[in-house]
Amino acid sequence: MNIKFYLLPIFVFVLSTLDTHAQDLREFRVKPDSTISQELNDKALAVKKINVPIPKLELKVNYWKHWTSFGINFNQAQFSENWKQGGVNSWAILGSLYQKSEYNRSNFNFTTVMDFKYGKLKSENQIAKPNYDRIFWDNKLSYKVSKSWAIYTSITFESQFDNRFTYGKDQGGRDSVTGVISSFMAPGYFTESFGLEYKPDPTFSLRLGTGTARQTLVLDNRLKPYTGAQYFERYGRYLDPNNPDKGTGVKFGVEEGKVVKNDLAFQITADLNRNLAKNLNLKARYNLFADYRDINDPNHRLDATFSSKVTSLINVSLSGTILYDSALDGKVQWSEQLGVGVLFNFPK
Repeated sequence: MNIKFYLLPIFVFVLSTLDTHAQDLREFRVKPDSTISQELNDKALAVKKINVPIPKLELKVNYWKHWTSFGINFNQAQFSENWKQGGVNSWAILGSLYQKSEYNRSNFNFTTVMDFKYGKLKSENQIAKPNYDRIFWDNKLSYKVSKSWAIYTSITFESQFDNRFTYGKDQGGRDSVTGVISSFMAPGYFTESFGLEYKPDPTFSLRLGTGTARQTLVLDNRLKPYTGAQYFERYGRYLDPNNPDKGTGVKFGVEEGKVVKNDLAFQITADLNRNLAKNLNLKARYNLFADYRDINDPNHRLDATFSSKVTSLINVSLSGTILYDSALDGKVQWSEQLGVGVLFNFPK
């Protein structure tokens, strides 16, 4: 008998046994319970609120900005007594103060600018004389109506600190004062203006003052425009004994017997304060004042200053003024100053 015949029943028995064990193992498998517990489902989810304390910062908005610069220029020349090349001992000093403050809130802007300069020059055997003298104070309130245009109103005050004299020689050949040319509030100017301002960027502005009034004041008794009678009352004599009615004439545009002249005019004012290079700045102001009674003879004034920083303190400046005012002189007047000195800027 073939052996394979005997092994076949054994093989079938083993297979059936293995199948039984496999089936039993599947029955012992535990399936995960996907149902939600009724107890948890009935219990509301509680969220605990936590209040986080927020510190009080007490922050305040500062609508003001301030810029201040103060400078001193000094020049000096000294020669020995046996110096044969020419020249004279001399010194000159010039002090300047510039202050600007701005208030900006919403469309409102208020700007105040003060520009004060005073200098003296002293040469050997001569009287010390002012070589630069200016008081300028401008205040402007404006309201923006578009990105570059605003309605503005302003008031400006201009005068000088010291007396300016005429000079001559005394019997000893020394300098002597012979008369007064101008002084503080002789003349002094108050200018009120209303109109439109064009300001495309922070460095340039142009004002068109369609309604501008100016008061010219002469308050120094030495310079007032006296009538013949007023001159006699003050000095006890007549300017011209043959003509008692002859007075001093018009002074700074103010008529005899008065101390104030009122003008109504059209005004153009352009301001530029721009850095041309890293250490080079140009500051310029042009003003045209055209009296409506004589609009064909307007006054012009241009002030310009180039300043360059050599170091954080040392500054070189070149400034000049061109002026035409027929009430002062029928010709164009000009001045120029070149100086080296120290300049302090705040904030730095």
